[in-house]
Amino acid sequence: MTQEKKHQVKVWSTATCPYCVTLKTYLEEKGIEYEHIDVSVDKEGAQEMIKKSGQIGVPVSEIDGEIIIGFDKAKINELLEIKE
Repeated sequence: MTQEKKHQVKVWSTATCPYCVTLKTYLEEKGIEYEHIDVSVDKEGAQEMIKKSGQIGVPVSEIDGEIIIGFDKAKINELLEIKE
């Protein structure tokens, strides 16, 4: 019996960003648990995102310590070891 690797995933987004919705929906469809930070209401979370990514735009995600800007499906799949 193989045990799936548990990934540390964090997503910074806003409720009105269509790419953010796409990213979160994709992760949910793949059964990936993630910590969500809504930067429109969480100012500390927004500052953390800017510090880690150098970006003020969303979405930004962090998978096992690696920052991804936008919805980069290929990079997300690579880091989460998702085969399609």
